[in-house]
Amino acid sequence: MIAVDWGSSSLRAFRLAADGKILERRQAALGILKCGSGFDAVLSRQIEGWDDRLVVLVGMIGSRQGWLEVPYVECPATISNVAAGMRKVDAPTLPGRIVWIVPGLLDGAGTRNSAEVLRGEETQLFGLMGRLDAQRHVVCLPGTHSKWAMVKDGCVESFTTAMTGELFELLCKHSLLGRLMTERGDTIDPSACEQGIVRAREPGGLLHHLFSVRTSGLLGTLEPRQLASYLSGLLIAHEVLDSACGEDLRGQLVHLVGSPALLEPYSFVLRKLGITPELHDEALLAAGAHQLTMQLGRLQTSAEARQS
Repeated sequence: MIAVDWGSSSLRAFRLAADGKILERRQAALGILKCGSGFDAVLSRQIEGWDDRLVVLVGMIGSRQGWLEVPYVECPATISNVAAGMRKVDAPTLPGRIVWIVPGLLDGAGTRNSAEVLRGEETQLFGLMGRLDAQRHVVCLPGTHSKWAMVKDGCVESFTTAMTGELFELLCKHSLLGRLMTERGDTIDPSACEQGIVRAREPGGLLHHLFSVRTSGLLGTLEPRQLASYLSGLLIAHEVLDSACGEDLRGQLVHLVGSPALLEPYSFVLRKLGITPELHDEALLAAGAHQLTMQLGRLQTSAEARQS
C-alpha cells in the first residue's frame, strides 16, 4: 500500500510492504494550500512508478479545504472507531487505485468554545500505540499546533492543543522581537534556551515574559543569534508548565513524536523541567496508516459476513 501524509504545506508519501515496513519515501512542498482543486493530479504525479493499488491519505487532505471533508471521530477513540470513519474518494484520474482518507479526531464536542480537533496526528498515535503497553501514556506531537494526547490500551482518551509553533514563527518574522534576531541557527543555543526556561518559571505570565526577549536583545544580555533559542525555551516551557495535557508532568515520561528539528528543543526543555522524554520518529504515521488499513479490512470482512 501507499500511505500519504498530506498537510497544509507539504506532502510525504511512503510505499509500504505487506507487513508495514517502509520500502520507499518521497516528499514534496505540495501541501493542500498549493494544489488548488487538482488533488488527484498532484497525487498521481507523486506516486508515479509505484504500482500499489491501495492509497491511504492522512492529514489536512481530509479537511474542509482538502479533497473531501471527512467527519471527525469523537474521543475517546479506538483504532476501530477511526477505521470505521475512513471515507473512499472518487479518483477517476487514478485508474486502478483505491483511495481512502483517514478522519481526524474531535475532543470536547459538548463544549464547542473549548473543543479540540486534529488531523494526521491520530495516525501517528496509533502507530505509536502499537509499540506501547496497555498503561496510560502522555504523548506530545510538536508542530505548528502542538498536540498533547493521553492514550491508554489502544485508545486516544483525550488531547489538547498549544499554538506554540505558530506563535514562535509569528513573533520571529512579524514582530518587534524578531527584528533583533539577525540569525537563526539550525540547532538551539543551550545556554539561551535554558535562560528562557528559567524565565518561564518566574512570576508574571507569558505575555509579560515575552517582552524579556526584546530587552535581552536591546541591553545585550543575549546576542542576536541567541534570541530565537531564548524565545523557544520560553514558549515551550510555558506550554509544558501550563500543563497542556491537564496534569503535572514532573517526574513523568513523555513520548515525543516528530522531526529531529522539533524534537531537539522539546527534549531539551522537558529534561530541564525534570521530565523524561522518549523520542519517536514521525514516520510512525506509516505504521499507523498500515494498522488502520488492516483494521478497515477486518471491518469490511465482518460487514460482508453479516450481510451473507
